[in-house]
Parts: sequence; structure tokens; C-alpha cells
Amino acid sequence: MPAAMPNAEIAAIVDAAPGQLRDVVRILCAQITDLHPDATMLAWPKQRILSYGFGPRKMSEHYAYIGVHARHVNLGFYYGAALPDPDALLEGTGKNLRHIKLRDVASATSPPVRRLLKHAMRDLRARSGGPTRH
Repeated sequence: MPAAMPNAEIAAIVDAAPGQLRDVVRILCAQITDLHPDATMLAWPKQRILSYGFGPRKMSEHYAYIGVHARHVNLGFYYGAALPDPDALLEGTGKNLRHIKLRDVASATSPPVRRLLKHAMRDLRARSGGPTRH
């Protein structure tokens, strides 16, 4: 997590998740940090969203977000409509955005979820003309 990101904002979002969903949020954050250690993370406590990318601009430089809801956690992808999804996990009908509703740690740590995160990172790098190694 970037040093400039206040821990209080992150904690507010994690704490907004009820019960076992807190662990889902923590695991997703850890997975993204593992795949992309130098990710830029932005927090929006009022919307209960953590967003990850290669720079500060949400729609052009971010590839994924974690959204806390009462009964699930969304792992969303800003360009999810372009991602390969052989396991049919992605939901949504918009032009670009797609998300997965996660309700437990097992789902959050599944190989298909990790693959989607990797594809989202590579896809955004390709869109922006940057290197695709992460």
C-alpha cells in the first residue's frame, strides 16, 4: 500500500464489512498486493471502495476495485467486459465494468479469481501501452 494512503481510510472500509466479509476484503487486498506490490491504491470510505491501478486516475489507470456491501464483497474490474472469463464468474451488462460477488474466503482465494486479477492488470497495461510483466 502506498505510504501516502492513510491507514484510517483503509481501516474504515475494512471495518465496514460485516463479520467474515472482513476477511474477504483483507484477502483480496493481500492478493492484489502480492500480484502488484507497487500498485496505486485509492480509498473512498463513503462508497466503501478500494481501487487499484498503475496511477491515480480511476477509469484510465485502475484495473480493479473492492467494494464492501452488506451481504457480499464485489471484486470489480473497470474493463471486465474485455477479460477472458471461462469460469463465467463476471456479472454485469454495462459497456466495460464487470464484478464478482464474493461471500467467503474460499471464493476470494480461488484460482479463477487470481487469474482474472492477472488478466485485468495485463489488459490495462496493454491498453495504456505500458509493459505487461506483472
